[in-house]
Amino acid sequence: MRVFSNNIANEVARLPDHQVFGRVADIIGLMVEIGGLQGTLSIGDHVRVDGRKGDHVICEVIGFRGGRALAMPFGALEGIGLGCQAELASTEPSVYPDESWLGRVIDAFGNPVDDKGAITAGVAPYKIHASPPSAHKRRRVGEKIDLGVRVMNTFLTTCRGQRMGIFAGSGVGKSTLLSMMARNTDAEISVVGLIGERGREAKEFIEDYLGEEGMKHTVVIVATSDEPPLVRRQAAYTTLAIAEYFRDRGRNVLCMMDSVTRFAMAQREISLSAGEPPASKGYTPSVFAELPKLLERAGPGFEDQGDITGLFTVLVEGDDHNEPIADAVRGILDGHVVLDRQIAERNRYPAINVLRSISRTMPGCNTDAQNAAITRARQLLSTYEDMAELIRLGAYRKGSDPAIDEAINYYPMLEEFLVQKIGDSVTLADGYNRLYEILGMPGDMPKPPSNDGAS
Repeated sequence: MRVFSNNIANEVARLPDHQVFGRVADIIGLMVEIGGLQGTLSIGDHVRVDGRKGDHVICEVIGFRGGRALAMPFGALEGIGLGCQAELASTEPSVYPDESWLGRVIDAFGNPVDDKGAITAGVAPYKIHASPPSAHKRRRVGEKIDLGVRVMNTFLTTCRGQRMGIFAGSGVGKSTLLSMMARNTDAEISVVGLIGERGREAKEFIEDYLGEEGMKHTVVIVATSDEPPLVRRQAAYTTLAIAEYFRDRGRNVLCMMDSVTRFAMAQREISLSAGEPPASKGYTPSVFAELPKLLERAGPGFEDQGDITGLFTVLVEGDDHNEPIADAVRGILDGHVVLDRQIAERNRYPAINVLRSISRTMPGCNTDAQNAAITRARQLLSTYEDMAELIRLGAYRKGSDPAIDEAINYYPMLEEFLVQKIGDSVTLADGYNRLYEILGMPGDMPKPPSNDGAS
């Protein structure tokens, strides 16, 4: 497999005129040990290894041992053996995004994979391993973002620059929920990273869920589950680099990644191959060090920039929401959305468990009327869920408790409120107005007319 692109060509063009060569000294599994380049290499550099059949493979330096560089390949190692020549390919791996990338599907290196022809490489390089903006210089989160999904807009209101996690087991509807938000959001740009996806699902997500309308303002980055761990990890970094490109141009970006767990798994494979000892459930310490470096890149920009609103899915193993990756990500992000398998089994989609989910920008971003409606609705749902088993078994007698009677009365209407079909779009205002109507509560009062210029 050859991995070479316009982006890598641009990086090669920036290298100095002279070059230092090394040699492959050992190969163990996917680990390539390179000698002779120790003084010129550092962690994260890319090395080109020339094979005996005239082809080559790009590798990334992930460590050093015994005076040799440890590198992992972005492709297959067929034709690579002891003594093969190795040379520095890039000291700052980058992509070159461009406005014309909207509507395109690319891989982890910026190559098109959608059979629509070549893509235009931008002028400015964006580092794959960029650092998050300074905490003291970036703005605070902005106004609300309309995600087009009623339950997200009301019970889990999200602000521009906020980062939310979507936690769920397999097959509960994470990808479907992401596609609804990507297609219906009022964000100017959507950047979607499909990390470790099944090849079949990637095309379904793009054609069936996003559709032609959703793709007009979207860039999709795909790395399927069969690709090497370095490619899967780089796809996540590339997703954030492209989002940063649009943010720097003053655009409001919705960055979605499915999933952070597969990014963590790729990093675990890389770390274990380098000899790092496992820590929690097989995950190495470097996994937990890389997670904040990736997730903190989303968020508000500087004063003259746009924002990156982040939605990151987490695939919880065995529906255990306290497993190591879920626990670590929940502590980094600004809120979490829990998709419940039991709700999905009742055929209620999106299968969001409102009572277990939270947005940390609420209630500060809401009006008093909105907060009152949300508090009231959550109380009713909580009261019903506390007595749900007795109600379903018929063990509760009407009239025993006025609060429970009230919850039973409102529950069907609230359940209907939480349901939304894939093709439907609901605005922020429509969602709150419907909730006011269900609860019989007064809505937001219209602003009084301005008296500016009155005599």
